[in-house]
Amino acid sequence: MSPAARLRGLKPDWLSDPKVWRTEVLAGLVVALALIPEAISFSIIAGVDPAIGLFASFTMAVTIAIVGGRRAMISAATGAVALVIAPLNREHGFGYLVAAVILAGAFQIVLGMLGVAKLMRFVPRSVMVGFVNALAILIFMAQVPEMTDVPWPVYPLIVGGLVLMVLFPKVTTVIPAPLVSIVVLTVLTVAAGIAVPTVGDKGALPSSLPTPGLPDVPFTLDTLTVVAPYAFAMALVGLMESLMTAKLVDDITDTRSNKTRESIGQGIANIVTGFFGGMGGCAMIGQTMINVRVSGARTRLSTFLAGAFLMVLCIAFGPVVSDLPMAALVAVMVMVSLGTFDWHSIAPRTLRRMPAGEITVMVLTVAVVVATHNLAIGVVVGSLTAMVVFAKRVAHLAEVTAVVDPDGSEVVYRVTGELFFASSNDLVTQFDYATDPDRVVIDLSATHIWDASSVAALDAIETKYAQRGKTVEITGLNDPSAHLHGKLSGELAGSH
Repeated sequence: MSPAARLRGLKPDWLSDPKVWRTEVLAGLVVALALIPEAISFSIIAGVDPAIGLFASFTMAVTIAIVGGRRAMISAATGAVALVIAPLNREHGFGYLVAAVILAGAFQIVLGMLGVAKLMRFVPRSVMVGFVNALAILIFMAQVPEMTDVPWPVYPLIVGGLVLMVLFPKVTTVIPAPLVSIVVLTVLTVAAGIAVPTVGDKGALPSSLPTPGLPDVPFTLDTLTVVAPYAFAMALVGLMESLMTAKLVDDITDTRSNKTRESIGQGIANIVTGFFGGMGGCAMIGQTMINVRVSGARTRLSTFLAGAFLMVLCIAFGPVVSDLPMAALVAVMVMVSLGTFDWHSIAPRTLRRMPAGEITVMVLTVAVVVATHNLAIGVVVGSLTAMVVFAKRVAHLAEVTAVVDPDGSEVVYRVTGELFFASSNDLVTQFDYATDPDRVVIDLSATHIWDASSVAALDAIETKYAQRGKTVEITGLNDPSAHLHGKLSGELAGSH
């Protein structure tokens, strides 16, 4: 391959394809517009000035576009992070909040290097579906306050926005329908002088770029003791939400992402955000869905431009952006929530075919997320429930069948299934110690020993037979099982 051809291969899609470039630029603009009211709302939750949330969204998006592991995913100030750090800001002040953001970033880098992303393989599909559905519900619920106790024109504006977004793609997909909807509704409300809540009502937009600096806290062990628990909680919540969102985007785009790079990238982005006085953040599912599913973005350019446009819109076009009707942005987010929800998962036909345990896990994940407004808690509870359901299901898979030798001198017990802590508990009770002949063979060729509990159970069986003067021979162990049994057998007497 010639150097020129190799160079062409290294060029991003948006540099060589004008259509991709147009899609990415317009997607970034739509996301930037949708970020503004959300960032202001999350600032209010965290108890900080609206500019702090907007700065965080700018630095998070621009940094993660460069260092992140999932292309086209949007990271910015989020409600989950705001909820975690709000008590710290309330009790100790803004300086401590910034210190927590920087420390959370450091924790995320360490967790990323330790391979926390590999834990994603333990999140079952039923939890993932529950996560997506809960997310759609939360996105919709976040719009409800914007639709209550508002002037009546808000409702036809929202309906009009939804109709535009449904019908406009039938005309052309060159321009994202949400952008058209926002522009049309803004022009309509301004030209007709319709008095409805606007973005400007949410709070003042910043008039200058953020400047870097150190957090205003004493650099002592006491400060670290105060900040560390909040920082660690923020790191975990941020990583979990980001990795779940990355997995969702992987499925939508049918591409793979580097979850370890994403984990470390989130840490770097939070450290940068902290030094610029932002409130920190993580991947944003709603804005990511606007970018990937609604606007069709697929590269890092849309993520970078979402952050860049956000600051340009706030600083250079503040008065114009302030006039955007909230109804237009509410319509966009309602459309996102409807598109995010997995309607197939609740179809009667699907529910009839799904195992009851998996439906329970999905419903529980949704319920916990909606009740706590915390996606991380819901995912943890759902995953633990799925593990319990799985353990309960496979606990009954270990079966014992006995075959007595015709002359009555020997009995062979054949064990089938998996032996681990749940299934091995009942193993000891499935042998006839009193009436069995003097020689007992336990055939384990159709099973696998997974843990110390199973070895302890086999030791207990041998002990019970030995107390009656009978000998036990264990046969058929595969190599890993034989190794574990040989290493632990006879060493676990204290466990019974």
